[in-house]
Amino acid sequence: MDRTDGRLKVTGAAPFSAERALPRMAHAVIVQSTIAHGRIVAIDTAAASRMRGVQLVLTHLNALKLPKPKPPGPGEQPPQPKLSLLQDDVVLYNGQLIALVVADTLEHAQDAARAVRPRYERAPAQLDFEAAAATARKPRPQPERPSETSRGNVAGGWQRASARVDAVYRTPFENHNPMEPHATVASWDGDSLTLYDATQHVSGVRKTAAHTFGIAPDKVRVICPYVGGGFGCKGTTWSHVMLAALAARQAGCPVKLALERTQMYGPVGARPQTRQQLRLAALADGTLTAIEHHTVSSTAFLDDFTEPCTALTRMLYASDSLHTTQLLATLHLGVPTFMRAPGESSGSFALESAMDELAYELHMDPVALRLKNYAERDPEKDLPWSEKSLRDCYKMGAERFGWARRTAAPRSMTAGGQLVGWGMATATYPANRQGAKASATLLADGTAVVRSGSQDLGTGTYTVMTQIAAETLGLPVARVRFELGDTALPEAPVSGGSQSVASVGPAVQAAAQALRAKLVAMASADPASPLHGAPDAEVDMDQGWLLRRSGSGAAAQREPLAALLARHGGQPVSADGGAQPGDEKKQYALHSFGAVFVEVHVDPDLGTVRVPRVVGVYDVGRLMNRKTGHSQLMGGIVWGLGMALTEQTELDWNAGRAVNANLADYHVPVNADIGTLDISVLYRPDPHVNPLGARGIGEIGIVGVAAAVANAVYHATGKRLRALPITPDKLI
Repeated sequence: MDRTDGRLKVTGAAPFSAERALPRMAHAVIVQSTIAHGRIVAIDTAAASRMRGVQLVLTHLNALKLPKPKPPGPGEQPPQPKLSLLQDDVVLYNGQLIALVVADTLEHAQDAARAVRPRYERAPAQLDFEAAAATARKPRPQPERPSETSRGNVAGGWQRASARVDAVYRTPFENHNPMEPHATVASWDGDSLTLYDATQHVSGVRKTAAHTFGIAPDKVRVICPYVGGGFGCKGTTWSHVMLAALAARQAGCPVKLALERTQMYGPVGARPQTRQQLRLAALADGTLTAIEHHTVSSTAFLDDFTEPCTALTRMLYASDSLHTTQLLATLHLGVPTFMRAPGESSGSFALESAMDELAYELHMDPVALRLKNYAERDPEKDLPWSEKSLRDCYKMGAERFGWARRTAAPRSMTAGGQLVGWGMATATYPANRQGAKASATLLADGTAVVRSGSQDLGTGTYTVMTQIAAETLGLPVARVRFELGDTALPEAPVSGGSQSVASVGPAVQAAAQALRAKLVAMASADPASPLHGAPDAEVDMDQGWLLRRSGSGAAAQREPLAALLARHGGQPVSADGGAQPGDEKKQYALHSFGAVFVEVHVDPDLGTVRVPRVVGVYDVGRLMNRKTGHSQLMGGIVWGLGMALTEQTELDWNAGRAVNANLADYHVPVNADIGTLDISVLYRPDPHVNPLGARGIGEIGIVGVAAAVANAVYHATGKRLRALPITPDKLI
């Protein structure tokens, strides 16, 4: 099914947050610090305040003093990360928001922002990752993400092994570059706040705003019907959102604050840098006897963020002995954040590269090594899988790729003067789910409106929820409209962690089922209905009709839904529904799986790497929409190729600021970089994860791709590169 919002997107009719225009709206521009650590001893705003069109210049000296946040209640978490809201003079990273200029036009605000003159007292800044790693510390305790795990006798397993790998892998800082930068329009009406925000979590923004300004959540409304890309960075409420609201309150008018592309580097998160040591030991037949995975990832002085690189290592392969640790190296940089498959993408590069190295040590096929250590149960939790078809992913992927034709020796395959390499890796991602609510309404004309306060990042949420509602209500999809992106709608969780379909889908299904039950009961109780007295279990809905499927005279016992409503005054009929996770996580290990096969061509003189083809096969439960599912997996693979070959945030290590903070110098893959992407999905509904049998697919597509590329590059060149990205200078 085509995207229901596709035409709006391609014709420019879909409204994004920065396109909101309100009466009397002013424009805000942020001023960023130019030091990495210290304090502001003076900030001269006199010249900026006198410039044309300027209405307000906010600094820590005149910003509204916000109430001190109340301690979180039972089960509540404090806003993460901590926000920089002009409440003090402390600077903790280069690029921190230190002032805000509000003017009648964007150009006037930009001009005045350049005239703000801060003066600093500098303090020593920690910008050396290796130095910070030497004094790395444990993260804050997180029950589902332990900083250290251990099972079995790792030392004994290492000693009795026939083959060993002990290597360090590194991943760099990477920055989000969604097509739509962060943007917020804030408007106050008395003590009520409305925010049009580019966000992956409208309810999360509402909670943060209520917490920040000390008002009730029902006094805050957040609206975001369309998101121009998120990938994790818009899952958190960042400082600029609350500053837009603060400026609107002090300026007495609506305020729009849209970040420039360069301002996306620092204040709104990034994928943290990691250093990962992998130690693998195996018997001669490939059986793993010990696994160790020790990770240090960067975090910030402003707040903590942990990149959980060891999560997949703990569950992917069967080994009686395992030890993992996770430490944080604290730097004077902006707070890191979630980026597509946080932990799994960077962790899989290390683990799957090490598995490839072990295969070479054993003179064993990389696929065969993985099959030898196939985990029949989750080795960390000792639970059965809810559904796992990874063997079939390996088999189908290898067949579609032609893996059997691979010659094992490095530099043994060539084509047209290029070195040819074939590599593969495993993909996995947890099947996440949270509680969600929805409502469903049948209108007098026989069409339905279904609502939930979810978000659509461009992933197809509008479309899939429309399909679920239509299937449950027995209506053509053209007669169902799905609405989202508004805190006035029933609450739904963040669109992150590949959980929207798994969480919101069952809620939409439940609301539609509740509406269906109401309509059937109405018909059965209506003496004028052909279905009067029909048992509920015998009444079905199909193509906008109620009909009795069994019993004598069944063919005559049917009527249009619109006719039923017309006899009842033509009033809409509504029902609410919700869905919550049950005990399935206690009974089963919930994960999706996949296998990625990559071919690379490496120029032996120039060191350039091309990827003519990728084959990916995935086991993600029930695939709800082939088109949107294919797009999600394709996007993940493309991003994985960027992670492997091009993406890196280059920092000035003296100043702590990104020097390639633009799309000219921060290299993301473009169409010319991408060859054939052969993507297959096994249709294996998961009977335990939720009533739909569907697991999320937004993030698994990137997992394993970087490792598969690195493994293919080794096969092509004989050079094992353990630091991303793989650029020509490292290969020459």
